[in-house]
Order: sequence, then structure tokens, then C-alpha cells
Amino acid sequence: MMILFELLYLAVVKSYGMGIFLFSFFNKKASLWIKGRRHNFTEIKKSLQSGEKRIWFHFPSLGEFEQGSPVLEAVRREYPQHKIVMTFFSPSGYEVRKNDPNADYVFYMPLDGPFNSSKFIGLVNPEMAFFVKYDFWHYYIRELKDRKIPSYFISCIFRPSQVYFKWYGIFFEKILRRVTHLFVQNQSSLELLYRRSIPSVTVSGDTRFDRVYEKATNRKENPVVQNFKGSARLVICGSTWHEDERIITDIINEDKSSTRWIIAPHEIKEENLSRLMNAIQKQAVRFSAVSAGTGFSNASVMIIDNVGMLSDIYGQADAAIIGGGFGKGIHNILEAAVYGIPVLFGPRHEKFQEAKDLVSLKGAFCFRSRNDLRKLLDSIQADGERERIQKINAGYVNSKKGATGIIMNFLKMNH
Repeated sequence: MMILFELLYLAVVKSYGMGIFLFSFFNKKASLWIKGRRHNFTEIKKSLQSGEKRIWFHFPSLGEFEQGSPVLEAVRREYPQHKIVMTFFSPSGYEVRKNDPNADYVFYMPLDGPFNSSKFIGLVNPEMAFFVKYDFWHYYIRELKDRKIPSYFISCIFRPSQVYFKWYGIFFEKILRRVTHLFVQNQSSLELLYRRSIPSVTVSGDTRFDRVYEKATNRKENPVVQNFKGSARLVICGSTWHEDERIITDIINEDKSSTRWIIAPHEIKEENLSRLMNAIQKQAVRFSAVSAGTGFSNASVMIIDNVGMLSDIYGQADAAIIGGGFGKGIHNILEAAVYGIPVLFGPRHEKFQEAKDLVSLKGAFCFRSRNDLRKLLDSIQADGERERIQKINAGYVNSKKGATGIIMNFLKMNH
């Protein structure tokens, strides 16, 4: 039975790779995915130096990098004699972080399979391997286990609905059993794993709290954003998708106040940016087209057309609307909540504990329609409301940080 599951798993992985290859003729991101892996092993072999001690960090994409980077930085400090090898599955992570100063080597992760996993781990030969959240690749985890290389998963969260806990999920449950240690976000995840006799688990919390707190502490004002805002109220709409933007642009077009709006769409392809600009009936400007103090004229809307600055500029906002809530799920709300500003998002937030917590505390708010959003934007301006929300949101983030320290204490005791 397990052999059949393994064959099916391999067939799905291979089909995925073939699908990306075919899609690469029409899609830039898919093309980067293929191009980045074309000479992968040659590049890895050429780059690595003999005699090195290495630690491997794998991040599926940019979001997981942000989540796991506090541990990456802490490991770098704790093991200065080791080289850090960092891999990404997605181009959105690799292209932004390929020159990250906390890594000595950055590569694309070869697609999972018996040959790729054996060759990659044989070349890198890490003393430890770290993964973030959900990237449970069968052959890589098995190869690490067979070579007696410790593997750690950071900020995992488990639910009964996941395949690992279904009657047909024994193959995937076995992957979890091969992991050296799982650092989970909450007690319910630990109890779920314990019930399946998976004991190598620690409740550490979510390292994203450490990340956003650190970034907020070291943040600098963006002069372009500050000049654009002036003395007006600023609402930042971050990581938005088309479904969010239909509601947001309607609100902007109807707005008669002096509010300034910034939209940072999740996809910054030219066709998406042009569509968004055309949907806005007020004067709008792109971030790339202006410099500090010039180029704003009468614009009340700014479109962010780059990647990497959103989390910093939330600190200059009076409220944040987070995208994704009308699709697969909301994006990172903690990047905004850490500054104590009101956070608003769509209904698809049920898988995000921090969103549920802040909604119950009335520091974050869910909207399902244009009318909902309009009423919420009005209500959070009421006297005393901003001060109340500031205490709730900033206090919540502060109370949840510390996951990185728990993980590092475990490593110090076990290595």
C-alpha cells in the first residue's frame, strides 16, 4: 500500500513539474521557476567550497522567509562557523532574497524526487535542516532521516481537516514521523499530533510575531509616503487581489474626504497595475513615478509598484485593509497590527488564528461588502476608538513574541 502511495505522490510531483514547464511559455513566474532550475546542480556544485560546515534553510516563498527569518538570523549568530545554504521553491522568494546577507548560498530547491533529494543533500551535506510551516517533501525528509541529519519545522499549525489526520493520509503522516522536531504555533496542534503518537513536538508560537516586532522597532519613515500623506488620514490597502480591489476602488471613488489611499497589489505585473489605475476615477500616481516632495500634484491615490516596502510603510498609516479575504485567505495582518492601527479584511480568515483573536478583541474587523467596509472606515475614526485599538493590537503582538527564543533554547540543549 505504501509503495502505491509513493508512486502516486511521485506521479503528482512530476505532473506538477511538467505543468509548470508547459505554463512557462506563457507566464513569467513559471518561466523563472524553470530557468532557475535548468543548471541547478551544476551551480550548486560550482558554488560550494570543500571543508565547510553548513546549515540548510528552506523557504517555500517570500512569506515563509519573513516568517522564518528570525530563526535564520539567530542560527547565523549562534553558529558563526557554519555556512548558511538557503533555498526557495518559488521565484517570488528567490528573486527578492537571492542576495540576502544572512545566507552564504541561495539556490532554487530542486523538485522533490529520489534522485534530486539524494543529489542535493549529498552536495550540501548540512548538519541541520530547517523548514517553515508546511513544506513536507517526502523524499527530502526521508533522505535527511536516512543520513541522520536533524530536520526541524518552524511555526507549524495543524488542524483535523488536514490530510495527515485522515484515514487515507497514512503516507503523509509518515512524513511527519520522520521529522526530528516540530515547533508548532498552538496547543491544539500539539494535542493533535500527540493523539497520533507523534511526540517530537514543542509549542513555540509563531515566529512571525518576532519578525514584525523587530521590523517595527527598526523601521524608518518613508519620505515619499510621508510627503504624500501630509496631514491627511492615510489608509493602506496591502497585498490586494482583484476581488478586494473591486470593493476598495468603489470606496475610493465615492470618498469625498481628504483621505489619502495607498494600494499595494499582490501582483505587480503591468497589466494588473494598468487595470487598477483605470479603475480609479480620482487622480492616482505610481510610487516609481515620484520622488520625495515632488510629483504628487493633486493625487489622492498612490499605487505601490515594487516588492519589499509594504511592511515598513504600514507604520505611517492610520488604518490598513489587508487583501486575500475574498480568495484563498488573507495575507499577513501582523505587519500592520504591530503598529497598533485598525486592520480590516474580507471573510476568508478562518484559518488564521491571529485574525480570529484580533476580531474577538475588536482590534481587527471583517467586511463582506462595500457597505460593510464604508461603515467600518467611519466607525474606527470615532473619538477614543483609535487609542483603544492601538492598545489592543500593539499589546497583542507584544504578548505573542518569543518563539525564536524557545526554538534556539531547544537547539542549544540538543546540539
